[in-house]
Amino acid sequence: MGLLGLFSRKPHERAGFSLYAAAVAAARDPGLFGTFGVPDTLDGRFDLVSLHAALLIRRVRRDPDPRGKDLAQAVFDAMFADMDVNLREMGVGDLAVGKRVKRMWEAFHGRAAAYEAALDSGDAAALAEALARNVWRGEAPGAAAAGLAAHAIAADAVLAAQPFSALVEGRVRFAGGAA
Repeated sequence: MGLLGLFSRKPHERAGFSLYAAAVAAARDPGLFGTFGVPDTLDGRFDLVSLHAALLIRRVRRDPDPRGKDLAQAVFDAMFADMDVNLREMGVGDLAVGKRVKRMWEAFHGRAAAYEAALDSGDAAALAEALARNVWRGEAPGAAAAGLAAHAIAADAVLAAQPFSALVEGRVRFAGGAA
């Protein structure tokens, strides 16, 4: 490998970061915190980013295009590169960052699996239960979990309807606001 090989990008890296940035933007929708009462904390923000990233990864991974799995991995890689940077910016020491990122990775995978199982079975109640367990650490206020589940189901449908050609170029649209 020549010197220039050290600086080459992985396939879909740029698109992965663009798609992940769109998932973060969707997760920052103020209505999610206001309408649904998602706690505006580090944990609450992580849970919303995890939800939107999981929906996005689900969409690109399930596409029949053979590039789907690589693009899904690029989104995942972008997410955890961002988590690493954010932890360092928050002052977490170098020795602890790896352990914290690993715990976040495990939490993300557990959430993504629970959300995907509920979406695959068309079980909105199971999705609301998983969201209540993760986002509110138990019982959500009022109908918040059901509302957030409906938001996730709508986002999943909007993502599914988008052409892979746009996604592979790093362009994505999530469902509208929280209300």
